[in-house]
Amino acid sequence: MVEHIVLIKFSKETTEAQKDELIRRTLELKDVIPGIVDLQQGRNFSDRNKGYEVGLTVRFEDKAALENYGPHPKHQEIVSYLKEIGLEDTIVIDFEIN
Repeated sequence: MVEHIVLIKFSKETTEAQKDELIRRTLELKDVIPGIVDLQQGRNFSDRNKGYEVGLTVRFEDKAALENYGPHPKHQEIVSYLKEIGLEDTIVIDFEIN
């Protein structure tokens, strides 16, 4: 299996409602994109966040499922929405798990 972790930093103009809408839309991906074992997303409450406000974890069956996730049209809709609402930065980490 593969674990995919994303940390998201928004622009100052991004509203709380837009962040909530991002989370709502992203959580729907687990029922749409093949190869997703688990998907979780939520707001960061740590005071060590360095400005990253939302975290995402996606567990995939294998590397092929991760590779299919990126270009999938529903995932690309999320990417477009992020750009629309004011994405400042992301950190992405992928690793294999047992």
